[in-house]
Amino acid sequence: MKSKYLFFFAQAHHEFRLPEIQSLCELYGFEVRFVEDEPDPTKPFMIIEMEKEEHARLLAKRSILIKAVYDYYGHAATYEELHSINMQNRDKWEKYIPDTSFRFIVSAYNHTIPQRRQREVVETFAYMDFLGKIDMKTPDITLAVFEEYNLRHGVTRAKHEGDGAFQQVYFGRLVVTGSARSLIATFDVKKRAYFGNTSMEAEISLLMANQTLAAPGTLLYDPFMGTGSMAYPTGNFGAMVYGSDIDGRQMRGKGDTPGVYKAAHQYGISSKIADLCTFDVTHNPWRRGDLFDAIITDPPYGVRAGAKRLGRKRDLTPAQLEAYFEHRTSPTADTQPYIPPTKPYELSQLAVDLVLLARYLLKPNGRLVFFLPTVNEEYQEVDIYSMLCPGMEVLANSLQDFGSWGRRLVTIRKTTAESFPPPTFESKTEGGDGQDDRAPAHKDFREKYFRGFKEAG
Repeated sequence: MKSKYLFFFAQAHHEFRLPEIQSLCELYGFEVRFVEDEPDPTKPFMIIEMEKEEHARLLAKRSILIKAVYDYYGHAATYEELHSINMQNRDKWEKYIPDTSFRFIVSAYNHTIPQRRQREVVETFAYMDFLGKIDMKTPDITLAVFEEYNLRHGVTRAKHEGDGAFQQVYFGRLVVTGSARSLIATFDVKKRAYFGNTSMEAEISLLMANQTLAAPGTLLYDPFMGTGSMAYPTGNFGAMVYGSDIDGRQMRGKGDTPGVYKAAHQYGISSKIADLCTFDVTHNPWRRGDLFDAIITDPPYGVRAGAKRLGRKRDLTPAQLEAYFEHRTSPTADTQPYIPPTKPYELSQLAVDLVLLARYLLKPNGRLVFFLPTVNEEYQEVDIYSMLCPGMEVLANSLQDFGSWGRRLVTIRKTTAESFPPPTFESKTEGGDGQDDRAPAHKDFREKYFRGFKEAG
């Protein structure tokens, strides 16, 4: 029989909560049921049904957004209703009556409750008749009351104005405090031995790692590795990581020890970096598919560093080619290493190619997790689905909103066991679902960003 639990989330990245919970449930092999058909992700409270309390502990140990999980005793619009519900659930707490030390905490969301009323609220639970001692530091159980108030933006009010005018009040027993959020400080970019101006912030990279189902025995690949922000949290969760980039300087850094290895050593996970290679992902050395459990990456989209691929912006004429080869083969040619030319890699084509590459390289049920920047006013859901190809499905699409634009954390799963040939990276119609009647909101993102998202004049 399933029991109800009250989840208390951090007020950050609220669109990422459900995908993270669902991914971790798949990782650990159990199912949950959301009591509300459509949970409101903007609120910090969520009631979830699970078969075992141990499942709640597993989620709280790994989830980046869970602050705490409570055994759910009830919630209501008034304390009178809450007490009635709590008394009906006596079987949940009566075993603690005889000799269990305890404490009460009374808190609120979008409000500060004065201490005087906190004491009054605690006294209304006197009917529970706990006989154990009150212990505010190390109690056997912690009972929590949470009042939920409406958010009032831009309203100046006295400190305790509106006290008691809450929308809902929740009550439960603390089961476990979320411990994974401490990893945000551990992987803080500012404390990292090696990082660059495109390094991903720690909280986001940890959330991405959870979407990949990173765990011991899994093999992951980052085709746009840069300074390695995706490698450290996934390696911390036990995965082995391959990385590549068209610009090896990003991975190497300066000094004798490559920068990515230097940072990985800082976190004690250097053994989790399987290898680093320098190549253009559209001219890659992979000679077989079905290799990786997940691909995780933050493709460059041109705000700080644009995506590049091998090639010239303009092809050489036959005469130029002939002159070039004559020069390279002449006895007087310079001996400097040849540096191949590169050209811009347009984001919408990169996204289609990335999905095709993932279909080739991923094992069945493997996941592609990546960020996609979009113009908010232009975005439509079809933009994500238009980059799909047969054998791939969207699992999650969560927005990190920056106002005029946002970046979407997209999770796509390989749904087929069929083997596919490697993508050619040449045909613009090779991937996608054939909907070409509109340009996606991420097309030409760099140009739109530097125009301030205004129409081109």
